[in-house]
Amino acid sequence: MSRKPLIAITGASSGIGAATAHAFSKAGHPVLMMARRLEKMEAFGLPNSICARVDVRDRAQIAEAVKAAEGRFGPVDMMFANAGLLRLGDIAKQDPDEWDEMIDINTKGVMNTVHAVLDGMIARKRGTLAMMSSIAGRKVYPGHTIYCGTKYFVHAVSESLREYLSDYGVRVLVLSPGVIETEVLDHTTDADALASYKANKARMGGGIAADIVADLILNAYQLPQNALVQEICITPTRQKF
Repeated sequence: MSRKPLIAITGASSGIGAATAHAFSKAGHPVLMMARRLEKMEAFGLPNSICARVDVRDRAQIAEAVKAAEGRFGPVDMMFANAGLLRLGDIAKQDPDEWDEMIDINTKGVMNTVHAVLDGMIARKRGTLAMMSSIAGRKVYPGHTIYCGTKYFVHAVSESLREYLSDYGVRVLVLSPGVIETEVLDHTTDADALASYKANKARMGGGIAADIVADLILNAYQLPQNALVQEICITPTRQKF
């Protein structure tokens, strides 16, 4: 029985990235997990997996991790550009260094991730790019100004890539979740913005479990290569906006 294709995931140490790694591993895929927190990924103990300490702002680090994994498991068939950063804040008061960090990780990091596998997928005329955006890439929210900008970028780039890659049979899937139970808020330093977000989350009864999103990604991936779910937008039922 031949081994299933290799799946690569950035931001794989927690949240949706970790849940997706577990889902694809359970489905029999070898998995390349990339994140800055190597120990967390190694602790998962997933079979046929490679864990690489990667900062998506470093294009060479991603390329090296992909090359090593492909040498062992064959070509990456799906790249999940999942790594991202959310720092809520009042735009007039927020430290511009926080803007830079979100822009570098959420936009440049996504493109660095795509670059590592793009040529190979085009040459093989096969593959899937799963692009982590957000409902904040479809509408704007108070305290999310720069974050929304980065996610609108992901939506725009993904649509352009989808059209370009359609001639090569390569799929581009955009993930646009609402409130999910993840560690994404751990990086927010603005206490007022954080309190507002948490109050809204409490009003809707909490977020969705990350494994629900992971299962949707797996289901979309398992469709025939000529069938594409262009976008998955999932929110808690009680999320109003």
